[in-house]
Amino acid sequence: MLEKSRIVIENITPVINCGDYAVKRVVDEIVEINADIFGDGHDIIQASVFYKHRQQKTWNETRMHPTVNDSWKAHFMVEEQGDYEYYLQGWEDHGLNWRHGIIKKIEDGQKVQSELLEGAELLKPLLKKCTKSEAELVKRAITSFSDAQKYDEAIEICLDENLERVFKEHPIKAVPYESDKIPVYVDRLKARFSTWYEFFPRSSSSEENKHGTFRECEAILPRISEMGFDVLYFPPVHPIGEVNRKGKNNATNAGTDDVGSPWGIGSKLGGHRDLHPQLGNLKDFKSLVKRAKDHGIEVAMDFALQAAPDHPYVKEHPKWFKWRPDGSIQYAENPPKKYQDILPIYFESEEWKKMWEEFRDIVLYWIEEAGINIFRVDNPHTKPFYFWGWLISEVKKKHPDTLFLSEAFTRPKIMEQLAKQGFTQSYTYFTWRNSKHELTDYVEQLTKTELKQYFRPNFWPNTPDINPFHLQGANESMYMIRYFLAATLSSNTGIYGPVFEFMVSDAMPGKEEYFDSEKYQIRHWDWKAENKLMRVIAKINRARKENPSLQQTNNIQFCEIHDDGLMAYYKFDQARENHTLMVVSLDPHNSKQASVKVPRHELGLDFGQSITVEDLITGNSYNWEQEWCFVELHPGMPFHLFKIHKN
Repeated sequence: MLEKSRIVIENITPVINCGDYAVKRVVDEIVEINADIFGDGHDIIQASVFYKHRQQKTWNETRMHPTVNDSWKAHFMVEEQGDYEYYLQGWEDHGLNWRHGIIKKIEDGQKVQSELLEGAELLKPLLKKCTKSEAELVKRAITSFSDAQKYDEAIEICLDENLERVFKEHPIKAVPYESDKIPVYVDRLKARFSTWYEFFPRSSSSEENKHGTFRECEAILPRISEMGFDVLYFPPVHPIGEVNRKGKNNATNAGTDDVGSPWGIGSKLGGHRDLHPQLGNLKDFKSLVKRAKDHGIEVAMDFALQAAPDHPYVKEHPKWFKWRPDGSIQYAENPPKKYQDILPIYFESEEWKKMWEEFRDIVLYWIEEAGINIFRVDNPHTKPFYFWGWLISEVKKKHPDTLFLSEAFTRPKIMEQLAKQGFTQSYTYFTWRNSKHELTDYVEQLTKTELKQYFRPNFWPNTPDINPFHLQGANESMYMIRYFLAATLSSNTGIYGPVFEFMVSDAMPGKEEYFDSEKYQIRHWDWKAENKLMRVIAKINRARKENPSLQQTNNIQFCEIHDDGLMAYYKFDQARENHTLMVVSLDPHNSKQASVKVPRHELGLDFGQSITVEDLITGNSYNWEQEWCFVELHPGMPFHLFKIHKN
């Protein structure tokens, strides 16, 4: 067909790496298709998108529509989880081409008896496809086109728009050309909209200097739920290595009471399929997971593919590690950082197939034994890309609800490749984007380029590894600003909970690392305490849950506001029924005043039509009639989260 076809289809979007990787969507999202489609000469061209879930036997078809300069567009909605695919088909349309030509000749006063006979031949095969009402018209057309005595009636039928509709409904395709099939993967909603809370379960005890348990974590669940978080992420909960265990503040010599880093996984007590005995047993863990679900929270586990020197793997699978010429084993390094308590996996091992299967089975174990459906993956960029593509695909075949968050703070193309390989969400550079220019440019990059088709950002103001300089010694206003930005710019967001909400920011001198880091010691938190920051976070999270426009990242438009210390941006949902406007000060110390340009065109407002903006944090409402409207912000409440109501 390719040699005979006269149609060209190119510049298709969305498609990732020529179809090597899947475009990403969640259930009930729309896939907007654009392409350049054209043929030689002046004949009329038509095109369609064909799509289906891979479990369906028949293809759905939706017609494409021309825009400008031989560009065409269409869309379809994905309604189920799993694998979809679509392709484009273009063709020279003989029926429409005939009608277009004969009308021009009729308008020019030419006799078209021969052309009418051609039309009759084109219509005859359509009788079997037509509806009853269409068939009546087609029969009349064939009769009149074939009888010179009914010339006037034939001309009237040619000009009838209903004949045009018949040809469009039942196209006569001349040597159609089809594009390659393009994959789309559809996740559940939480892939696009989630609110994460991280804490160390060993710090859950209400008593100082006591190791917390899963049972004690259950008592904290109502608090986390009330603040509006729906994912509870735990650092590794496995046995912690005793060989080369780290002491407080990453000291290389641990004391007898030091608990070590949870990322130093494995000891004589077990490995990745086992739980730290001081936290509890499998029954306790399963109880916690169930209780969390009762509160609308999913527990996310940390999946860290590394081992402490005394992990059972070292003796059972010595070829899975890199041994030095002197007989010692290579521990993890990221110069100048050294991780003497962690051994990296040697993925170039001759036993790589067995290794891959073991790591896949670890994930399947926690899904099937404990009901875990979300995994935060530690440092995936230090493992082979294709391993992740294989593992994620294998897991999702059996458990499509499973989500994977990539913890890769590394070079952009590496982060992007991990997303292409199947990671559901990705950590980002948001933590280090501070100025209006930096934030605007970064969000535009994430939402207005090809990245929006496969890279789902998750904005975290802090993590146990990152105590950013702008939060070190920061006031309450700065903490509010950073959470507001994270939670309203991105629909996926998270915090390293108690450290953030209690504004603990003591740092290692000159570093973006926490002093007395919870990574190396148990911390005691007052889990019954409450402060203004926590109340504000709860209100922001409530607004996110109640407003679909805040449950997506890509539908965002930055609004003009003539002050580099202020940002304004507008969001809307897919149906354009819910609209929010965010105005935030980036200055945690001073009051700010300015006028913001309301996106009246995007809101579909008529001339002179006013809006009411309702601040979902303070409860105040304002009636705005003009395009430019005044706003004032103070450090005590450095942002507005407006829900827009059209009057």
